[in-house]
Amino acid sequence: MRKYPNALGVAAATRPTSPVTLVRPHAAARAARYFVENFPGKSMYAVKANPSPDLLRTLWNAGITHYDVASINEVRLVRAVLPDATLCFMHPVKAAEAITESYFEHGVRTFSLDCQEELDKIISATGAPDDLWLCVRVRVSSEHAKLSLASKFGARAEEVGPLLMAARQAADALGVCFHVGSQAMTPQAYSDAIRLVRTAIVDAGVTVDVVDVGGGFPSIYPGMDPAPLASFFEVIDREYEDMPISYSAELWCEPGRALCAEYASVLVRVEQRRGDTLYINDGAYGSLFDAAHVNWRFPVELVRAEPSTDADEPFSFFGPTCDDIDHMPGPFPLPADVKAGDYIEIGMLGAYGAAMRTAFNGFGDSETVEVEDEPMASLYVEESDALKAGDVVPIFGQTQ
Repeated sequence: MRKYPNALGVAAATRPTSPVTLVRPHAAARAARYFVENFPGKSMYAVKANPSPDLLRTLWNAGITHYDVASINEVRLVRAVLPDATLCFMHPVKAAEAITESYFEHGVRTFSLDCQEELDKIISATGAPDDLWLCVRVRVSSEHAKLSLASKFGARAEEVGPLLMAARQAADALGVCFHVGSQAMTPQAYSDAIRLVRTAIVDAGVTVDVVDVGGGFPSIYPGMDPAPLASFFEVIDREYEDMPISYSAELWCEPGRALCAEYASVLVRVEQRRGDTLYINDGAYGSLFDAAHVNWRFPVELVRAEPSTDADEPFSFFGPTCDDIDHMPGPFPLPADVKAGDYIEIGMLGAYGAAMRTAFNGFGDSETVEVEDEPMASLYVEESDALKAGDVVPIFGQTQ
């Protein structure tokens, strides 16, 4: 993989006509080390956020040994890239064939479920062995998150007790898990969820060996300034200590966005300008799905050898396809003199960016190169700065 100092270096050297994904392995490694060293339990990467083999290796080398896989293809991928990784199949609804292959061919022992039907399927597909780790997913609120994950999966309060008791009979280790939604902005999300789960455990009267607080840990985007990650960990640790669980119980989490958002950005070219709308060569069917469909705002920066002296103005983007829905309303602040032929770096696309790129309408080609500068936004600081500041400090554009 070719390496450049920054986005300007890529633009100047290659004048690319298609989007270029800029990856920063040092940023992903820093995020992984932060979770490994500071989360009061075990951190496993949610592969769906970005299944890049290079990223998987980077996280492994930084200390992430457990991986949350949600499909048989993710199981195969991670097992091929990281033969010694521990895989946990955390999708609550799985094909029986996927369960069988995962268990017998790939060594998967941990499975999640949220209903009796799924429990029966897991037992049948694995042959009722004595080494299953079963995690019952509980439905919790997503009110503190930017994207809800509260309507599709999770046993409801009245269903949790009987399901925990049934799973206890089949499990070598019994766990409870939940997901507070994507991009949780406050630790209150985890406090509320853990208290709900605590009540369910007490009502069921079972011994629980694993508490998995799921994903939802935030990154920093324009207009989204979450609490420091340290405060999330402190709340989770405090609430976990009060849970009625076995003395040897384990605490898990499943960060996706928080581990990989800073890993990548995308360099795009302006093909045409019409007033305050820019037509660019990436969009809703490429790495900007979230910007189009959930109006997610990403940091942007005009990439020119000579910086513009014009004040920023709000722009919207149209992507390269023929569809009207290939539209990213933004607003994205850029210098008023931005024009066709200019390059723009769009940051924080390591999570759910390149991973969702398609080839619709003949587009989708994207070279990947490595860059050495800092991500456009970050929740992490170098260890020496963290010790000096005594906290995790949001930064934009550079390490403070």
